[in-house]
Amino acid sequence: MDVAQNEGVHVSVIEASLSRLLGTPGVTGAALVDAVTGLTYCVVGDALETGDGVGTAELVAVITDRVGQAGAGSELESVVVTTARRYHVIQSVRRTGDPLLLVAALDRGRTNLALAMRQLDAHAAGVLA
Repeated sequence: MDVAQNEGVHVSVIEASLSRLLGTPGVTGAALVDAVTGLTYCVVGDALETGDGVGTAELVAVITDRVGQAGAGSELESVVVTTARRYHVIQSVRRTGDPLLLVAALDRGRTNLALAMRQLDAHAAGVLA
């Protein structure tokens, strides 16, 4: 198998993993983003709702910087942005190498945020498995 085929297999596995998130009540879109470069590896569901990978990575970098300046020495786990109709959740995916971000867009009217956060956290742990 050449590199392009090998990368296609990895993308298919990631896409299948992310697609399972769409079964979570209220999840309308999900993406896997490189936290350093902002490269979006895969998007499922509504791509417009998950946002731009570069913008997401920049937002997380700014928040991480500010949290560090405030004296919180631990790693950022997640960011939740709320609007009148949506939740936008960014979950850190722990792994060796460059960090990844699991991004999910949720319909606020159909989502229990606490339950969705637990499911996203559990899913982030296995997204690359």
